[in-house]
Amino acid sequence: MHSSYVDKFFKKDYAVSVLLFACTFFALILVNSPLGKYYNAFLNTPVELTIGPIELHKDVLLWINDGLMGLFFLNVGLEIKKEVLIGELRSIKNIMLPVLGAIGGIVVPALIFYGFTHNDPVALKGWAIPAATDIAFAVGVISILGKRVPSSLKTFLLTLAIVDDLGAILIIAFFYTAKISLFSLAVALGCFVGLLILNLLHIRKLFWYSILGLCMWVALLKSGIHATLAGVLIAMTIPQEVKCKDKNQTEKKSYSPLASLTSILHDKVNYFVLPLFAFTNSGVVFKDLDANDLSSPITLGIIAALFFGKQLGVFLFSYIGTKLKITKLPENTTWLQLYGAAILCGIGFTMSLFISSLAFEGSLSHIIDANRVGILIGSMLSAIAGVFVLKLASNKPKVNCLKDISLNISSKDM
Repeated sequence: MHSSYVDKFFKKDYAVSVLLFACTFFALILVNSPLGKYYNAFLNTPVELTIGPIELHKDVLLWINDGLMGLFFLNVGLEIKKEVLIGELRSIKNIMLPVLGAIGGIVVPALIFYGFTHNDPVALKGWAIPAATDIAFAVGVISILGKRVPSSLKTFLLTLAIVDDLGAILIIAFFYTAKISLFSLAVALGCFVGLLILNLLHIRKLFWYSILGLCMWVALLKSGIHATLAGVLIAMTIPQEVKCKDKNQTEKKSYSPLASLTSILHDKVNYFVLPLFAFTNSGVVFKDLDANDLSSPITLGIIAALFFGKQLGVFLFSYIGTKLKITKLPENTTWLQLYGAAILCGIGFTMSLFISSLAFEGSLSHIIDANRVGILIGSMLSAIAGVFVLKLASNKPKVNCLKDISLNISSKDM
């Protein structure tokens, strides 16, 4: 009986959002309790891995952020490739609205954050924190409204979040990369070429992609470029479809390694990797914060950029695109509904926390805590306001429908 309720819950689109929120809340309670020292001790526990001449020394937090989050980016990369090949991103006309929205959702928040922090070189490192949208959280929140929201609007939000994250990946590659090791980079490039060859040879065994992909991850980790980018590069090489013969060697059947790997990763990423990341990265020690931290340019800049910047950038660029007839509104969607979805794009959460961990790596704890507070507040405000606007928008069609019905009835009577 209880297990059936659990199964039903995890089949809901909003299950991931609820789990992420629960893990965040639990981390906040734990780190501010007497057990906080054990929480920090766990995150700082050193873990070493040695394979021949290769030595990796990191603490638990970095293994999660550099290692497990690579699986998240692999999953995102697979979603991007699927959308490009057979989904919304395959059509230029369909993709223009979310692409324009994503561009606005990167540019405007960055400008607002710059406005708050331009006098502080350290704070400016966090300019990209409000650039990305949390796919799981944003889509989960909009799914809570069910049929009140048209499916085309959900597709718009999902596509925009995917393009948004692609932009975040490029930002990480170009702006949050440490000193480059050319030898390690050459090894990573060699692994990537090997993956492309596997694709061209129509190799269907995911085992070989895993071996070369793992080698590329290690090489990127040693090169100075953030290792999670390996996930996206691996995803680019996974075949969408290969032909294979049956037991009689006659008929050719279709097999999709991309669909298979997506199926393998989906639940593991959504119900383990992301909740674990949220738990380990959202612990804020409130007693260490004072009024100056909460009103610092970093905190206020992140809140303003996520809550105001995201909705303004996404909606404004989308509106301009439609007026210039570059694109059009999603089917059965009103401008108010699009505005509600634009507000939800301000839910940065895991992606913002991830970029924050790169931007302020090695910074003082109060700076890290201050920007985490900004991310949590900005994301929460965006979630609440977005749901409110979408609920408001969903009531309007019903009123119009009633008016149409009454007019039809009256016209018939006449």
